[in-house]
Formats: sequence, C-alpha cells, structure tokens
Amino acid sequence: MTEKLSLLERLSKGVVLGAEGYVFELERRGYIKAGPYVPEVVLDYPEAVKELHREFLLAGAEVMVALTYYGDREKMKVVGREGDLEALNRQAVRLAREVAAEGNALVAGNIANTWVYDHHNKEATSKKVRQIYTEQVGWAVDEGADFIIAETIDYLGEGLLALEVIKKFGLPAMITFGATQDTLRDGAGFVEACKTLASEGADVVGLNCSRGPATMLPLLKAIRQEVSNYVAAQPVPYHTNPEQFAFQHLRLPGRERGFPIALEPFMCDRFEMADFAKQALEIGVNYIGICCGGAPHHVRAMAEALGRTPPASRYSPDLALHPMIGADVKDKDREFLDFWKD
Repeated sequence: MTEKLSLLERLSKGVVLGAEGYVFELERRGYIKAGPYVPEVVLDYPEAVKELHREFLLAGAEVMVALTYYGDREKMKVVGREGDLEALNRQAVRLAREVAAEGNALVAGNIANTWVYDHHNKEATSKKVRQIYTEQVGWAVDEGADFIIAETIDYLGEGLLALEVIKKFGLPAMITFGATQDTLRDGAGFVEACKTLASEGADVVGLNCSRGPATMLPLLKAIRQEVSNYVAAQPVPYHTNPEQFAFQHLRLPGRERGFPIALEPFMCDRFEMADFAKQALEIGVNYIGICCGGAPHHVRAMAEALGRTPPASRYSPDLALHPMIGADVKDKDREFLDFWKD
C-alpha cells in the first residue's frame, strides 16, 4: 500500500492540486439552496456529496475538503437546523475521508468567514468566532482530518482567530483570504495579511474565491515575492476584469448582477483554467486549486496542465474520433458538413 504523505510532505515535493466549489456545484445539481448556501445536503443526500468528492478525486484532486463551509452555528440557525450542527460537521468529514481512502488523498477540515466578526466590536465578536471555529475544528479533528483550511476570510483579525484555534488542535493550517475589494475589511492589504499569518505560524497562506484567474494572478505574484511560506491559490472560474475584479461585481447589460446564480455567461472554460494552473506554477504557487463554480472537468484540465495523468484522463477528449469533425469522416456525411469548413 502506498504511504500517505502529509500535506507538508507533499508540498515539500511539489505542487498539491486542490479542488473546491462544492457549494456552487451542488446548488447547480439541486441539492443546496442559493442564498443561505448552508450545506444541508451532507445530511439529506450524503451520496451526492460522496459522488462529487469522487469526481474531483478521479479528476486529480489530492485533497477532499469536508463540506462544512457555512456549516457553522450561526448559519445553521438561518435554516432552522442548529440542532443538526454537530451531526453535519462530523458527517461531512466522514464522507470526505471515505472517498479520500479510494485514492490516497488527504482530508481537509473546513472553516470559513463567519459573518459574525466585526473589527469595530472586536472583543465580543471574537468570542463568538472562537466558539464557532473551536466547535468545527474539534469535530474535524475527532473525525480524522489531516489539516484545516480556513477560507474566504474577510478580515485579518478573523484569520488570526482561525489560526489560533487550528494551532491549539495541532494540525497544519491553511488560511486563504477572499479578495472582494482592494483590502480586507479591517484595512489590511493582502500581502500584509499573508505575511502576518505566515509569521504567526500558518503553514500555507494565500487567496481563494472572489477573483478569477485574470485578477487573482497579479495579487499572487506580489504575495509570492514577499512570503516565504507555502502559497495557495484557488480562484473562481469566471472572467473577472480590472473594472469588475471580483465575481460579485460581474454584471450583464440589462441585468442587475450575475452573482450568484446568473454567472454562466462569465464562465472560464477548461483551457483557461489549465492556463491558470501553468501560470500559478510558474510564479511559484504551491497549492493550486479552484473555488466556487469549479467542476471536475476544470480540475482534470488543471491536473493535465501540471503534467499529471489522473484516472479521469482516460476520458479526456479525443476529437479525432468524432464522426463529424474527426480524422475519418464518412463520405455520406461529408456533404452535410460544409458549415465546419473555414
């Protein structure tokens, strides 16, 4: 049996490929309610969660992330299921662990921005955030998580609280910030925030969500130049731009906004995400992945761009075999295919 290397052992040997976007993908499949985005699917349709884990695994992801994003005490109250809090968090890690074992992948516990923290009321809100994170990390550790990801963090202060809690449990910590504006909500710059977290003991720092490849890469370059720790990057697969640099900003003419359920016109294709993976590798990013909107075909293309051949590569496109545009189009069909000609 192949030895299961830890996160830090894998990072020391090369890039680790991650994959997220569980919440958006399961919403598209009809298992999560857009708006609250609470992952009730973990309890209601666990096999759907396992199937998505498996699809990401076969596509080349090395980490199965427990679906506990927005599975915290305050968010569970929004949908009237606070009584299911512990059950959801434990079940999510178990599901991730079951699938991870099929491919020698790691299991990440997951905590996220709480919408509770307020740097203008730091003492009171920090107490609530610590409680939220302590519960979720504790259950993840009990269920066998290999490391913890704290993601889409909006405040440097909240990132420090996440790191504080994770360190108490003794697991490696990956802290990534969501860059919806030019700075974090408490005014810290992203380079500054990553340097601070790294100096306080975070094993991996970086960015996730909010920005697409085009507007995340410049920030990543700046972070990589200033941070000696491992750096993570998990953008959303959408065409953000200098004027609309986060996917929350994207708008179509005649429509108020694309975010969060009308984003399809802005979607990056598999080739663009493969290009992102190559560019992130070139600038020295260590943990490369994808976030909200990501799907298994994106992950497979990214894996292949990094020189890997995951199990799902068996089914990678081979258009030479296509009956209309392939190498062996039959004469009886050729006369109907004039529209394929240049």
